[in-house]
Amino acid sequence: MKGQQPAFCTHSTPLLLAPPTCFCHTRQQVNKRLEQWTPAETSRLQIWFLQQFRMRWLCTTGLFAGLLHLSSSLLLGAFNIRTFGDAKASNETLMNIISTVVHRYDIILIQEVRDVDLSATTKLMEYVNKGSSEFGYIVSEPLGRSTYKERYLFLYRTQAASVVKSYTYDDGCESCGTDTFNREPFVVMFSSKLSAAAGFALVPQHTSPDSAVQEVDALYDVVTDVRSRWSTNNIVLLGDFNSGCSYVAGSDWEQIRLFTDKSFHWLIPDSADTTVTTTVCPYDRIVVTADMMKAVVQGSAQVYDFMADLKLSHSLALDVSDHFPVEVKLSS
Repeated sequence: MKGQQPAFCTHSTPLLLAPPTCFCHTRQQVNKRLEQWTPAETSRLQIWFLQQFRMRWLCTTGLFAGLLHLSSSLLLGAFNIRTFGDAKASNETLMNIISTVVHRYDIILIQEVRDVDLSATTKLMEYVNKGSSEFGYIVSEPLGRSTYKERYLFLYRTQAASVVKSYTYDDGCESCGTDTFNREPFVVMFSSKLSAAAGFALVPQHTSPDSAVQEVDALYDVVTDVRSRWSTNNIVLLGDFNSGCSYVAGSDWEQIRLFTDKSFHWLIPDSADTTVTTTVCPYDRIVVTADMMKAVVQGSAQVYDFMADLKLSHSLALDVSDHFPVEVKLSS
């Protein structure tokens, strides 16, 4: 409407700083006002200029720091979310917490996904993306010897990584009882410009506690298969191995080739506690090959205590999961 000021043009806008499209101050008004300025007003204008410069400098610095972080490393995590299915997906409080944890990572493996029709997975993606396409996902078929089955689910930032290819490891005949794993690995090759290892294979594993020794040992054969199939030695094995406390102890380690072959690096130590419960057990692990170790940021592998970081009560943290995520940074 003629004579109406634009919405962004207010009387608080200093006369000399009104934007070019703001017509509430005429040239005559500006000239007249300049003649009337006092030293105090001049000083206030100088302060205003400095404040504006400082705000813009902070914003620019923050943006630069964020871009520097994005370009310097890739954060990889593995999280056993106890019984992740429709019941948990319908709980807004828990889903907001899980979404917050997911946003910490560039790539995250989620285990114990009990989701036959992928409705819980779809719900999770809605929480994580909130209408955007920031994260993508790739998920395995339901895996398991009985009616109890789980999926392996990878979520990844689409600007940080992309899926190259994937396959489910063939561990033998389930109906014959000659298969090795209860939930055989769903191996995924990722590509990322944020990692020194431009292409790398992730081998997820959630072992059966009573068969942890045999299943973790058999991961050695999975690595051999990945090397042969994809001609790469950039390999990360990760997940809830149940490798600790009573499930893998003492002399059991001598039966695990993934441990006795010193070309493999176990990044989460036996002293770690990956459980939310009162036990102290290093069930969740990250293991890398010698070549992959070259891309690992030294000292970055750790357990992520989301209970402490997000200031959750112990009971609420347990409602999310009985496991903490484990993580490692890969350098560019």
